[in-house]
Amino acid sequence: MRYMSSNEIRKTWLDFFKDHQHVIIPSSPLVPKNDRTLLWINAGVAPLKKYFDGSVTPPAKRLTNIQKCIRTNDIENVGLTARHHTFFEMMGNFSIGDYFKVEAIKLASILLFSDKYFGFPKNLIYITYYPADTICYEQWLKEGLSSDHLIPLESNFWEIGPGPSGPDTEVFFDRGEAYDARGSELIANDLENDRFIEIGNIVFSQFNANPKVDRSLYLELPHKNIDTGFGLERFACVLQGTKTNFETDLFYPIIEEVERLTKIKYQGQMAFKVIADHIKALSMAIADGALISNVGRGYVLRRILRRALNYGHQLNLNEPFLYKLVDVTCEIMKTFYPDIQTKVEIVKEIIKNEEKQFLKTLLEGENIFNSYIENHDFIDGDFAFKLYDTYGFPIELTKEMAISKNLKIDLDGYQKHLIKQKEDSRNNKKQLGMESQNAEYLNFWEKSKFLGYDTYETSSKVIKIFPAGIVLDVTPFYATSGGQVCDKGRINNIPIQEVTKLPNGQFLHH
Repeated sequence: MRYMSSNEIRKTWLDFFKDHQHVIIPSSPLVPKNDRTLLWINAGVAPLKKYFDGSVTPPAKRLTNIQKCIRTNDIENVGLTARHHTFFEMMGNFSIGDYFKVEAIKLASILLFSDKYFGFPKNLIYITYYPADTICYEQWLKEGLSSDHLIPLESNFWEIGPGPSGPDTEVFFDRGEAYDARGSELIANDLENDRFIEIGNIVFSQFNANPKVDRSLYLELPHKNIDTGFGLERFACVLQGTKTNFETDLFYPIIEEVERLTKIKYQGQMAFKVIADHIKALSMAIADGALISNVGRGYVLRRILRRALNYGHQLNLNEPFLYKLVDVTCEIMKTFYPDIQTKVEIVKEIIKNEEKQFLKTLLEGENIFNSYIENHDFIDGDFAFKLYDTYGFPIELTKEMAISKNLKIDLDGYQKHLIKQKEDSRNNKKQLGMESQNAEYLNFWEKSKFLGYDTYETSSKVIKIFPAGIVLDVTPFYATSGGQVCDKGRINNIPIQEVTKLPNGQFLHH
């Protein structure tokens, strides 16, 4: 096993499968195309579903890729563990009705263990498999794995409701007792640890899942498929011999730039890791066409940015700084994703504008919070919701500030207000549908201009007042249209709950 840069790892993966008759397909954008079931591309197989379900003919039966991914379901673990990320790259190889289990394991074995490729020592690799999958177990034995390194787990079965499903096999690298004195029982009992790192898995899609019958009665699929996913960041950690993924060449240059900005030495602090992870997610997502907003994936980016800014606050970074990290982030990624170089300036501008806006919110919210706790020893739900609804202060930050002051917070009360707001919004939308045919609207022709692609705030003149709201001569608020929900924000500190387009194209702020 030798040191390999992240670019060497990517190239080794793709070259190997190309040499084994796989067609290399480029990474899809993080924003899904023609797939309303996904907020983000979150796995290497996600953009290939059209090939697996037969709706589109694949360019070949054997495919390989390095896919950009975003997942935020475990964002609270980013920075806490050695290996969690919001943005990551998945290395994959896929068989669509071609080779199956035995050959998939053979290919994985050559790639993982041969000195010509990654050269992992077999004595440091542990494999999990589905207990009933004797073919998988026997094949790993034939590849030279010791039986005490093969661990049966009932959880090694992939299925999501009815449809294609099957057992899978996971590959773990043992980093040794320095990380945990306990042994392979950590894998068998699914215990959180930094010793055994799952570097990838192979799904054997061979059954048609039917929730109405026992799994042993599932029928076999006429065409069986292979879906493999191995984590680039985890490979880099192992092959570069770093304590966590964040000291690899995929993140450490960003950390060094944060050191330069803060004059603080990195010694494994969580704040450095969160910032390094989050700026990469922001840069790559915005470069792929995502925008920061109050809904959907836009809100995910807003949350990621605000979380990074909050951790920057801990490092005495009290002015916009994330945009200054875009250059080094793009430098890391440009070799494999060269198109990002053309997006650097717009990515920086979008992030900088959002930082400015939120830092004002942060300061305002902190002042209101501090004034409130002078006379309260408990954060009630009304106040938490007011901070969020009126001042745009995220509940996540309210929780963190409450914890720092050893104060409890009424999250149930906050949730009740949030649910009521959503119900009111749905009722308002029904009413708006009836109002759209109002003669007042139909006879209103004065022009207004949308600026929201370039700015998040502006000075405007009111050109029309309706019972439901106002129309401005210029506005940064996006109006609900084309399936995209409107922006939220404030006009003269008055919350704007809805923005709709009038029949003649003007934006009505409710």
